[in-house]
Amino acid sequence: MLFPARVLTGLQSGQVDRAFRRWEQPRVRAGGRQRTAIGVIGFESVETVEREALEEDDAIRAGFGSLAELRAFVDRRSEGTIYRVRLRLLGPDPRVELRASVPDDADQREVEQRLARLDRASRHGPWTEAVLATIRDHPGVRAAELAARFKREKLPFKLDVRKLKELGLTESLRPGYRLSPRGESVLRRLIERR
Repeated sequence: MLFPARVLTGLQSGQVDRAFRRWEQPRVRAGGRQRTAIGVIGFESVETVEREALEEDDAIRAGFGSLAELRAFVDRRSEGTIYRVRLRLLGPDPRVELRASVPDDADQREVEQRLARLDRASRHGPWTEAVLATIRDHPGVRAAELAARFKREKLPFKLDVRKLKELGLTESLRPGYRLSPRGESVLRRLIERR
């Protein structure tokens, strides 16, 4: 689910605890979670609701100024069922803490093994160290420009960078990326071992 900044701010403050979407079928499930700019959001429940049953309180608790705004939002799509998704901020994104951690020897070996697996599984050959080095040397450069350096399409390149982000090695910027302190350390040790 995409959440506008006003909804994320409301979730942080506790003023927002639900979202409404019109879908053909639910795209999230109760017990699921999603990482966002403010942390991890949990989906407490997902239930159908009739448009006529929506109330002013629903609108306020979903971050809208009025019931009319909420109804206009769900009416943007004419097909599908309206779902009420109860939300809860579970805590910070664990990748944030991971990005700040400098790996010890055992952690470094584990990261290197994960990078080696990514390289072996790649259809375009080893890429992890080269992408990390390019991001280090070109922070804030758009993904399309970085992908072009590797003669790759933007979306598959972004998926690869997302794999590095999951390991706590990169951070997203607007635009582009940069290495995290963890990524800097891992790359430095990879280069030293050559």
